[in-house]
Amino acid sequence: MKTIRLVLWVLVAAMAVALGWLTYEWQRTENELSGKPYGVPFELVDQNGEPITEAALRGRPTAIFFGFTHCPEICPTTLFELDGWLRQVDPDGGKIGAYFITVDPERDTPELLGSYVSGVSDRIIGISGEPDDVSGVIKGFNVYAKKVPIDAADPDGEYTMDHTASVFLLDPQGRFKGTIAWGENPDIAITKLENLIKP
Repeated sequence: MKTIRLVLWVLVAAMAVALGWLTYEWQRTENELSGKPYGVPFELVDQNGEPITEAALRGRPTAIFFGFTHCPEICPTTLFELDGWLRQVDPDGGKIGAYFITVDPERDTPELLGSYVSGVSDRIIGISGEPDDVSGVIKGFNVYAKKVPIDAADPDGEYTMDHTASVFLLDPQGRFKGTIAWGENPDIAITKLENLIKP
């Protein structure tokens, strides 16, 4: 049973990555042609309980990852890798902003996000908010996110979240510049971040 469940999770993760890549490629072309900021305006709360809006994604390049604190592998691994890449590309921490937006606001309170993210990085800021507000941001950024019951026989019981597993890269005007895919070659990921901060 455990082997079947593991195989199913692997298949779900692979599908999420593929769907995310296709969505990003379509949206990237559309946004690059339009020159408009990516995503939607929002009013959420950061890990310190302070209000945060899309204005935080302006003025310098930004890396954004959507995930959740109960994620078993993809989220902690991505946050750890992103922190390392940022330290290499931006040692002083002033050139690139980085955010972790939850896809599970029902469980991920600002306090929980703060504890979770700060355990991995002091350069990435967690963002949560009311479920409807977070849902609007998820849709506005064309992120795939779906609640998946751990036990199909108990759909109202414990659950996990299936979600897009790429890091969004935005320029100082908030325009989409690309993604770092789950499992991206570290050298390519670093090059993408370096290109993001080039004048």
